[in-house]
Amino acid sequence: MTLKQYILLAQMESTTTSFFPAFIGILYAWYNYDTFHLGFSLLGLLTAILFHLAVNIRDNYLDYYIADNKNADYAQEMVVGKENIPLKNVRLAYWISGIVALVIGLYLVLQTSLFLFYIGFGGMLIGALYTMGPVPINSTPYGEFFVGLAMGFGIFTAMVYLNAYDVIQLDWITMFQLIIASIPTSITVMSVSLANNICDLEEDIEDNRFTLPYHIGVDKALVVFKYFYYAAYIAIILSLLFGTFPRLVALSLLTFPYVLKNIRIFMKEQDKKTTFITTIINSAVIPIPIIITLFIGTWLDI
Repeated sequence: MTLKQYILLAQMESTTTSFFPAFIGILYAWYNYDTFHLGFSLLGLLTAILFHLAVNIRDNYLDYYIADNKNADYAQEMVVGKENIPLKNVRLAYWISGIVALVIGLYLVLQTSLFLFYIGFGGMLIGALYTMGPVPINSTPYGEFFVGLAMGFGIFTAMVYLNAYDVIQLDWITMFQLIIASIPTSITVMSVSLANNICDLEEDIEDNRFTLPYHIGVDKALVVFKYFYYAAYIAIILSLLFGTFPRLVALSLLTFPYVLKNIRIFMKEQDKKTTFITTIINSAVIPIPIIITLFIGTWLDI
């Protein structure tokens, strides 16, 4: 397998959903605990990205495998078919990526504590079960919740802990504050997942995937989709009130009108080729201003 084929299979452009909670977690630790461990941060980020890539590769493997077994014409339009990649090479790619992530993660656990194991490997377990097992998580109505838990809360909290493991007090108040601070990035990942499931509802039913839109209907799924975003901005406000975000992060609330515009576009028409992109845009529009204002606010203490 060539590097180009690996990049295409792994959908590297999607790793921003791992970058964003990681960066916010690093900055959160810097602001609240005045601590930063560069080496641990880089290794933690590498672990999250490699495992994300492993999950993406397995997703592509399964999608192609199912399509090929059905003799579907579109199988040859998928990366595996178009690039003529042997399935054994695809399996090898996701196993190697996942194992390397696991080894780095174990090293970080040995350098810190078992709390990182519970958070990090809990996220990895969710990632593995997302496409594996008799009933994969992505074939159930709970996919959005678990992907948000693993990528939003899990990566964010792991990065906070990697930087503040020697000073943080893991009491109930701290955990509650961490949960609230992780909601904006959790929500963006959950919204992309939900929008994808809405757009792919008919295809998913054919593949025996019965996701949230199947169980509650598209109309109610769109209401959930809308309120996901409202929850993200409420969480930012709460973190400002708690004092766990610097005051400058309030500027990130100015993105709400633009996000709301994109929400309305998608709610009017749910199409993978035309309107789905609005959820991808929102997944960057929400966290990037938080990262910028969190960095400047921490640096200048404003």
